[in-house]
Amino acid sequence: MMLRTAASSGLIRKLGNAATICQLSRVSIVASGARSNSGGSSSAPPPPPPPPSNAGAAASSVKYAKTTAGTGDPEGSGATGFSTRGPVTWPALGLVAIAAASAVSYYKIERERRLENAMGKIVSSESGWSPNPELLARRQYVRTKWGWFPKEDTWGGAGKPAIGGPWSLVDLDGNLVTNESFKGKWTLLYFGFARCPDICPSEMVKIGKVMDTLEKEHPKLRGQIQPIFVSIDPARDSLKALRDYAKDFHPSYVFLTGAPQQVQAMAKKYRVYMSKADETEDGDYLVDHSIVVYFHDETGDIADCFTQSMRPSDIVEKVVERMTFVPSY
Repeated sequence: MMLRTAASSGLIRKLGNAATICQLSRVSIVASGARSNSGGSSSAPPPPPPPPSNAGAAASSVKYAKTTAGTGDPEGSGATGFSTRGPVTWPALGLVAIAAASAVSYYKIERERRLENAMGKIVSSESGWSPNPELLARRQYVRTKWGWFPKEDTWGGAGKPAIGGPWSLVDLDGNLVTNESFKGKWTLLYFGFARCPDICPSEMVKIGKVMDTLEKEHPKLRGQIQPIFVSIDPARDSLKALRDYAKDFHPSYVFLTGAPQQVQAMAKKYRVYMSKADETEDGDYLVDHSIVVYFHDETGDIADCFTQSMRPSDIVEKVVERMTFVPSY
């Protein structure tokens, strides 16, 4: 009995060992297969992943569009499907700039041409043109190779002042005299008054010396000159008073007077300053006024002005220069 029990125990122990060995072998086989599968993946590519769903593709597109903006590759694939150059190129900008510059140049040239034509009709007219008629007299312009220039005269490029104009007075015989009465003559015009104590007589004597010098040295020019005295004190300078006054001066003088309104209008055109000084107890007074001799050409236009500081020889020189001036164009 005891022998059977021992044999049974040994048998059972052997069977347990065999089962354990069998289980270990099975585990070893499974591990070996797993290792075989792991080693094969390094040489064979993995199976492709399943295609993404529509929501996943849209999210991927948005993601790449944000990170690759402006590259021309919204999908982020590295290859663009269209040109990376924009619609405006440097050559196109250059052509536009050339066209714009050409248009501006043409506009300026055409504008200047039209202005020149219009200006030519105005400045070459008989009445001439002045940039400021209140200060500068109208002048005729001529076209030269340098463009339109004032008709050359003794005033030069500065232009002559807007002095003078139509007037009408009376002479010592009571005859009406106007500026037109002296057309064709060069005139030396002086404004004064008969009761002037010193300045007026001095200036009139100086003009008499000029006339005498011209008579000796330039008799032909002397015959074309007429000295004129205009009274700025018509209230006291009657025709009789002027006749008596004229006896003391050069015989070639013409003495003129008129109504106060006529004298004032003429003095204003010649920009003559005149002011009545304070009267004395006996009613006598002096008149402050400009001391200028106005020299006119044969057309009545102002040719020059001679001030009190000029000597007779200076005036003669200027008169001859003005009367013999020949424009170069």
